[in-house]
Amino acid sequence: MSFKPIKVRKIYAEIVEQIKDLIKDGKLSSGDKLPTLKELAEDLKVGQSAVREALTVLEAMGIVEIRQGGGAYIRQTQLDDTIEPLSMMLLLERDLSLEVLHVRKFLEVGAAGLAARQRTEEELAKMEKALMEMEKDILAGNLGERADWDFHFAVAEASRNSLLIRLMHTVADNMKISMKANRRLLFEQYGMPKRLYDEHKKIYQAIKQQNSTLAEQMMYDHLHRVELYMGDFDMIEEK
Repeated sequence: MSFKPIKVRKIYAEIVEQIKDLIKDGKLSSGDKLPTLKELAEDLKVGQSAVREALTVLEAMGIVEIRQGGGAYIRQTQLDDTIEPLSMMLLLERDLSLEVLHVRKFLEVGAAGLAARQRTEEELAKMEKALMEMEKDILAGNLGERADWDFHFAVAEASRNSLLIRLMHTVADNMKISMKANRRLLFEQYGMPKRLYDEHKKIYQAIKQQNSTLAEQMMYDHLHRVELYMGDFDMIEEK
């Protein structure tokens, strides 16, 4: 008989549950503005990074709206309808979010190689359009998770593998939610938006040059770096 180690719940997950409970109890309502990041951290006796991550999760769940330079507000929403259980788990459990990245590596590294061999000019144009949108989002200070997804899905479509494309469709919702939460955290690091854009551009250039080996390597490197970045956030939170 063997026992599994007990995992200590993440601080940000506790903050998420506390805010949800306040909404359920009627102590927070639609349109209410939450205290500032600093004030919440002081009231909860936690670090600002944990509060920031909790707000990111709440935004992805549709419970909170974060306005650029304007703070965080409670949205008009029914808690029971905000998000599917699996998607909620992906947001609250970093291990599961990392598992999504593992699945993406299995699917997308091969997809990049196939795309390099079989892509058409039309499919390249879709990737280029997503890159242009990503660049616009960076300049506007937006997360750009939609453009991120559009790029990766365009690569999958260019693979011409119908099963792979169906698998991407199957995990699409969870991937989009994971992308949004991860990108908000990654964007906290100086220079990260530009770095992510450059990594996507290298994938595109390898596919355009029909270099399948390089395309696979660039896709693997990109997803592996994101995985390492997300692991670094766990280490920061635990300190």
